[in-house]
Amino acid sequence: MNTPLHIAIIMDGNGRWAEKRGLPRIFGHKEGINRVEEIIRYAPSLGVRYLTLYAFSTENWKRPKQEVDFLFSSFKKYLIGKRDELKENGVALRIIGHKESLPHDLVDTINQTEAFLADGERLLLSIAFNYGSRYEIINAINAILKKGFDSVDEKVFEKFLYTSGIPDPDLIIRTSGEERLSNFLLWQAAYSEFYFTDVLWPDFDKGCFEEALEVYAKRKRRFGAL
Repeated sequence: MNTPLHIAIIMDGNGRWAEKRGLPRIFGHKEGINRVEEIIRYAPSLGVRYLTLYAFSTENWKRPKQEVDFLFSSFKKYLIGKRDELKENGVALRIIGHKESLPHDLVDTINQTEAFLADGERLLLSIAFNYGSRYEIINAINAILKKGFDSVDEKVFEKFLYTSGIPDPDLIIRTSGEERLSNFLLWQAAYSEFYFTDVLWPDFDKGCFEEALEVYAKRKRRFGAL
């Protein structure tokens, strides 16, 4: 099967999954973490070498404080609790997003975990946390201006993005029936294939993942050519 080298996933539907079951929204996020772990373990066995997960957007600050606090706490616990397992599985980690506005203890945990997993060679896991693509692009432009460039090409510009050094996603998956990017990898998605599914993220298991890859394998990517 023609497996994408880089898959990005917009993990949508945790809250709706919980609400359908009469549960608080945080239960959906808890179950969503189980799917994250399953996909991280499974993806490399299929030939995926880069996996980018949209975990918390810059717009998610608008959600109730209790939910935001839970997401921050869960993310920190995940990074601490799964370090050893990720290292054993050859996973390197990069957190992409605006770290400066995150709690200091979470930033410290992020930096420590990235350093701990730096030698992973089986899978590069990028987690978009406090991420917004428009901010990423503006931030890159400001950094370029500070460097004093008179002009840049695409290769130079991409060096100032959070995803510098990572190939653009071949496939972007979005769960829960929504069909939009929601300020995710706008620059990097120029020639990505898209796969939308009605399945809510907590139900997106290995079988759903395989189905997405099967659909991708049947597509012919032309990149503007015939």
